[in-house]
Amino acid sequence: MQVSSFSNSKAGTVGFPNSQFFLDFKASQLGNPGFLYESMCTKKAKALNYSVLYEPRGSKQSVSCSKPLKTGNYSNQEMGFLKSVKRNNNLFSVRAKSVMDVSKVMEKDDVTEGKSKDSGGGGGYDAIVIGSGIGGLVAATQLAVKGAKVLVLEKYVIPGGSSGFYERDGYTFDVGSSVMFGFSDKGNLNLITQALAAVGCKMEVIPDPTTVHFHLPNSLSVQVHRGYDDFISELTSKFPHEKEGIHKFYNECWKIFNALNSLELKSLEEPIYLFGQFFKKPVECLTLAYYLPQNAGSIARNFIKDPEVLAFIDAECFIVSTVNALQTPMINASMVLCDRHFGGINYPVGGVGGIAKSLTKGLVDHGSGILYKANVTSIIIDNGKAVGVKLSDGREFFAKTIISNATRWDTFGKLLKKQDLPKEEENFQKVYVKAPSFLSIHMGVKAEVLPPDTDCHHFVLEDDWKNLEEPYGSIFLSIPTILDSSLAPKGRHILHIFTTSSIEDWQGLSTKDYEAKKELVADKIISRLEKKLFPGLKSSIEFKEVGTPKTHRRYLARDSGTYGPMPRGVPKGLLGMPFNTTAINGLYCVGDSCFPGQGVIAVAFSGVMCAHRVAADVGLEKKSPILDAGLLGILEFEEGDILVVISE
Repeated sequence: MQVSSFSNSKAGTVGFPNSQFFLDFKASQLGNPGFLYESMCTKKAKALNYSVLYEPRGSKQSVSCSKPLKTGNYSNQEMGFLKSVKRNNNLFSVRAKSVMDVSKVMEKDDVTEGKSKDSGGGGGYDAIVIGSGIGGLVAATQLAVKGAKVLVLEKYVIPGGSSGFYERDGYTFDVGSSVMFGFSDKGNLNLITQALAAVGCKMEVIPDPTTVHFHLPNSLSVQVHRGYDDFISELTSKFPHEKEGIHKFYNECWKIFNALNSLELKSLEEPIYLFGQFFKKPVECLTLAYYLPQNAGSIARNFIKDPEVLAFIDAECFIVSTVNALQTPMINASMVLCDRHFGGINYPVGGVGGIAKSLTKGLVDHGSGILYKANVTSIIIDNGKAVGVKLSDGREFFAKTIISNATRWDTFGKLLKKQDLPKEEENFQKVYVKAPSFLSIHMGVKAEVLPPDTDCHHFVLEDDWKNLEEPYGSIFLSIPTILDSSLAPKGRHILHIFTTSSIEDWQGLSTKDYEAKKELVADKIISRLEKKLFPGLKSSIEFKEVGTPKTHRRYLARDSGTYGPMPRGVPKGLLGMPFNTTAINGLYCVGDSCFPGQGVIAVAFSGVMCAHRVAADVGLEKKSPILDAGLLGILEFEEGDILVVISE
């Protein structure tokens, strides 16, 4: 019997059996927020044998379709005040409710099923989106707003992917990172805010005064303050001899960020938009073109010589890309290293999962749909064109275009037949490999174990800079209850800990050995945090669940649980990173396996670009067939040529 990758400290390490009986039981217990549906089941659960539309959790006060974005100006000491206010006003009394409202069912005639392969896109859908991660949902909602009929197919019962949530024993846990970039009320790179606004939904947010607190070798401690001047002052005070170089490097980041932030962001594969932006903002476009093939580490070395400062910049990039600065494209680094100061990091009230829930609500409100428990197993190709998808239960859906929010390895290695693998994809996989996955630990602890001035996010690398990219070498810690105490029972805090780990480290183990190893590795990680940050941490633990790369592979449907693509060597910046179109007619990709890569802003950007290109291809945006043919031909040639050169 297969065992779930989660273990509960209250229940020991027995885990959840992945039997059909247990899945049926979980489906019947959807009113209990402690249950999640596992994707390993291909049969329909007896107690819930129909598909449902998602009903966002939370009250109208926390997720609104009319209120403006709220960003309270809270001090460190005031960050916890929401606890009493929200509880008194019952804003988050929904923990006793189901994560889904099963009374909202998708009408049968809203979903076209059949075996006929209509090359024009049967079923009346303009687009089918595989997966409901942020990239996929942004693409879907942007298309829906333009008038497209879109169907999102999600294999689980909640949306969001790595930006989803789950609930246990009164805790609301973020599946992935709690650091939300692109979620402010100004500029053009606030893509999450814009995506929500496009479908009429806005969320209340809480500003984070410190993006991350670094705890590094040689007792180096650096807080990345919300205010840029405060951050730079702290960093240069640690390295006064590199003050000029530090200023010059981050000024380069701002140059790129300001150029991006001045542009209307749409598809770089759509020539009318691309040429229009160039003529409107030539200097900004040329600036971005100049930095496109460059990496953050190379630019940093133009100004900085101290290896410890360069190592710090490696750590800055690593928490975004899982690689060092020499392998991180400068444009990607600049987006996050500046947005955290320009718009700031803002945490959504109720948890990160509220973003995906709000987007799905907006999607449905605009006449499109999302189907849950819809496990796509293959993309249907007819005469060289992607025309539909097939689910594990045999159902087929057809559309004019297919958008995959899966990784490149899942899309081209699992959803397509080997004979359909384009040459361009073979070249991509020669240049990029799967980044490692994570070991994640979700804990509920007694609040008194944390000092009163504790920051929300921490990065810990204690002894040796060389361990930065090693498995279990560095630790990222998120404590979202510092900002929103409603996520945990009274007097408790959430600790979400993750560290890099490969799936190979967890294969070939018996159930007993697998569970024992999880507890052993988790205990070592917790011991390190107890020694470095929070004395008495172990004794304060009230709740604990451990997830491995196998967990992430199962729940997030990502090959090997990977974080995303990682260059084999030193890349040419973003050159070689594929755009949304693919060599297969009618098939598009969106998410972290596409330009511009990993991170919340990046995948949202990918979604915006994909929606614009698809909208043009289905007749909802202006397009020029002649210019299209020329630009896409150039991009296809250059991308393939660059990939071949890099791989050699």
